[in-house]
Amino acid sequence: MKNRKYLLAALICAAVFAFSIAASGQVRRSVTKTDRFDFGAGGSVTLIGAPEGAVTIRSGTRNEIEITAVSTLTAPTDADAAKFSGSMGFVTQESLGRTTIISVGPGIKKDQKKIDSKTAKSLKGVKFSIDYTITVPRFCDLDLNIGTGALSIEGVEGSIKVNAISSDARLNLIGGSVAAIFGGGSVNAKMPDRSWRGGPIDIQVATGDLTVELPAALSAELDATILRTGEIEYSIGNVKPRDRNTPFTEKQMRARAGSGGVAMRFTVGDGKLRLVPLGK
Repeated sequence: MKNRKYLLAALICAAVFAFSIAASGQVRRSVTKTDRFDFGAGGSVTLIGAPEGAVTIRSGTRNEIEITAVSTLTAPTDADAAKFSGSMGFVTQESLGRTTIISVGPGIKKDQKKIDSKTAKSLKGVKFSIDYTITVPRFCDLDLNIGTGALSIEGVEGSIKVNAISSDARLNLIGGSVAAIFGGGSVNAKMPDRSWRGGPIDIQVATGDLTVELPAALSAELDATILRTGEIEYSIGNVKPRDRNTPFTEKQMRARAGSGGVAMRFTVGDGKLRLVPLGK
C-alpha cells in the first residue's frame, strides 16, 4: 500500500512536470538526417538554411558531399510537436556539377509556397532550427543563404558567397573569392599565411564587429570603411595610403599592402573593424 502511494505520487509529479513543460512552450523534438553522395571537385554547392541554426562547412579528402542535419523543434504542446516534427530536415536538388540543399520545416515545406490561415494559426508558438555539418571537396564553390546562428567555413577554396541575417562567423580562408554580407553579429576572417591566391574579397557587416587576420607578406589593395558609428583599429604593418593626400582615419582606410594586387574590401555599418596580424 505504501509503495502504491509512492508510485501514485511519482506519476502525479511526472504528469505535472510534463504539463508544465507543455504549458511553457518547452516541448522539444530533435530529428537527425544524413546523406552522402558523389560530387566532383570544381562544382557548386548551395545551401538554403533554416531561420535559425549553426552551419559548419569543411573540406574533405574525397570527391563527395556528406550532410548531417540536426533539426530541433520547440512547440507549446505534445500534439503540436508530434504534428510538425516529421516535416523537418532537408531535400537536395542535384544536377551535373551543382547541388542545392534546401531546408524543410514547419511553414516552409518545399512544395508549399503560401501557408493557409489554418496552418499559420497552428504554427503559433512553434519554433525550429537546423544545425548543419557539411563536408565538401576542397575545390568547390559555395553559396550560403542562412538565418541566425554560428557559421564556420574551413579548408574550402573557390567562390564563396554568404548572405546571413546574424551570425557568429569564423571564415578560415585559403583561396578563391569571397562576397559575404551579414546583417549582424561578430565575424572573424582569417587569411592564409601567404599572398592571397584568388579573386576579390568583399565582407560586409551591418551591425557588429569584423576582425580580419592578415599575413605579413600580404600584397593587396585594402579598403576599410565604417559607414556610421564605430571605428577602425589596425595593427598591421606593410601598409600605406594609396593616395598620399588621403590619410587613414578612424572611419576610412584606402591602403596598399606590400606591392598591391587583389582588391579586398571590408565594411561595417555600426561597430568595430579590426585589421590585425595573422595569429594575433
